[in-house]
Amino acid sequence: MTSPALATIGDNPTPLWGMTNAERTRRIAQAQGFDERGATIVLAHLDYAFDPVWTAHLKTRPGTVVTRDGRPVLAHVGDVEAEEAAALMIAGRPLPGLTVIEAEDEGGILNEALRKRERPFMEPLTPATVPAIERLSYKGAYKGVTDVLTKYLWPEWAFRLTQLSARIGISPNGITAIGSVLCIVATVAFWYGWFWTGLATGLVFMVLDTVDGKLARCTITSSKLGNAWDHGVDLVHPPFWWWAWAAGCAPYGRALSDQMFWIVIGTMLFGYVAQRLIEGAFIVRFGMHIHVWRKFDSDFRLFTARRNPNMVILLAGLLIGRPDWGIIGVAAWTAISLVVHLIRLLQAIAVKRHGAAVVSWLA
Repeated sequence: MTSPALATIGDNPTPLWGMTNAERTRRIAQAQGFDERGATIVLAHLDYAFDPVWTAHLKTRPGTVVTRDGRPVLAHVGDVEAEEAAALMIAGRPLPGLTVIEAEDEGGILNEALRKRERPFMEPLTPATVPAIERLSYKGAYKGVTDVLTKYLWPEWAFRLTQLSARIGISPNGITAIGSVLCIVATVAFWYGWFWTGLATGLVFMVLDTVDGKLARCTITSSKLGNAWDHGVDLVHPPFWWWAWAAGCAPYGRALSDQMFWIVIGTMLFGYVAQRLIEGAFIVRFGMHIHVWRKFDSDFRLFTARRNPNMVILLAGLLIGRPDWGIIGVAAWTAISLVVHLIRLLQAIAVKRHGAAVVSWLA
């Protein structure tokens, strides 16, 4: 089946995330694989800004129109009917014969990729509504579950930095590059026992680690390079941080014994790799992330032994002058998290063997 085209109607000079609505729609079309010469057309009214989820939803649904307060905003029509449909949309009149989806419907739509229902935004775009729309766009840019710091502490900082980056034209890869340098600086600081310097540098990196992905999604500039770079740094650096922290306890004056050092390093490395393998196995076997299976799993993701929660443990140890206790705590929590993940994987396998479906509680 040929992919439809995505075309804009009307004009709107109001900038959103540092670009016009027409440019934003063009980027959405490119990112979602719309065909410039499709047999059918999805028409997008530039008086409105919308979540890209809407165009992805309409792409495979010809004969469908999405309305906002009764006005047609997105319509998937045939090439022959496009001119007439565009005129009716400009006039704010209904499009006869099309299946109507009301954007304000509380029931929302099913995001088939994530297997859950959500209510994407679709709002009139004016200078007065830009702040609210950018916040909605930012909120919708993250579709998964995350840790407690990213969910509750970072959002406002990261939102403001994302706005600033878009305004001054810093690319997501530029943010990733800055973060990568800070990540290395933090590693060196931990190694020499300069824990407060390392924590401060690491904090900035951790916030920027949220900003680059959000900026890419909000400005529709995601790339394979940026995605691989960002996820590669995320995947590789945590074990180096923990090793550097354990080594830095000696120059700080709280050295671990040789035996405890290797117990800590071995536990953290094995636990980190094993948890990643369990998560991958769950995705392969059940087609979804382990952290979205049951509500318990999403709640546990807030605190599981990933970088951000581990940094809280390290900070707690440093506050009482015992960075050695902090890294031992991280090793212990890593072992506990590994056991929890393994049990959840085995439980899911047992559920499937008994003939029950393993589906996300978010569905």
